[in-house]
Amino acid sequence: MASSAPAPLRQILENRVTQLLDEAERLCAEARGRAQREMADQLNQAARRVCQASAPDELAATLAAAAAQFAAAALVFRVDGDSARSEKIELPLAAAPALAGAVQTRDPVTAAAIPSEVSSALVDLLGHSPEDRVSVFPLVVRGQVPALLYCWGSVQPASVELLAQVAAAVWSALVPPAPLVAIAPAPAAAPEPASAWDKLSPEDQRTHLRAQRFARVKIAELRLFESAGVQSGRTHHNLYDALRNPIDAAREAFRAEFFASCSTMVDYLHLELLRILANDDAELLGNDYPGPMV
Repeated sequence: MASSAPAPLRQILENRVTQLLDEAERLCAEARGRAQREMADQLNQAARRVCQASAPDELAATLAAAAAQFAAAALVFRVDGDSARSEKIELPLAAAPALAGAVQTRDPVTAAAIPSEVSSALVDLLGHSPEDRVSVFPLVVRGQVPALLYCWGSVQPASVELLAQVAAAVWSALVPPAPLVAIAPAPAAAPEPASAWDKLSPEDQRTHLRAQRFARVKIAELRLFESAGVQSGRTHHNLYDALRNPIDAAREAFRAEFFASCSTMVDYLHLELLRILANDDAELLGNDYPGPMV
């Protein structure tokens, strides 16, 4: 029967095993770090391409291509009343409950890629199998859903949802809200004064739209990449303290980009911060929040 290793040799072996385990853990941590940096760079580049779109059709095509980096494939559907259409197909929302659900709830929907969920026409077109899963991300613009981002295969939901949020912000800037039109006014009624928006020059209007888009993108990034800080700040009513560095950086960038060049500028960053992160509750921002930049 073989004798056990002498104590000094056993200690050497244990030390070597410990060193190897530490080295393996270090290598794994480095690999995870590289993967996270590469993912962040890839997502940042995709978001930048989406932000450069200059028309809704271009935005839809750019968004589909960008989202395909984080899924097996992607389509963008334009929503028009009770139907949804892409460059490949048009289908009634009633035939695709998963798409209809995303429109109705304005929240992402994950469903089986089966006819009863996404329609038989879409299953046939895309060659879905019953084992496939699809994810549908709504683009929410001023409380409405003008488009849906439809992804399938291996989807990275956090990344794709951020792209959908960025695209919604861009969409909002590309398609300004329709002006209110008075119908059949009384003959004696005095004409309504021009709105503050109508009084702006075309150049200032374009600057305001760019500022709105900038603010929505920045707050969407905070919501995704600083989700732990957002949750903690909401819970403890100190969102500004929890996110002081990224908020200050965004405020400074907004100030330099827009306030310096436009005398009529509004602090859209503050409005988005209050609306999205603080859920329209100013108390959640905390006592140290400096307030709007005006």
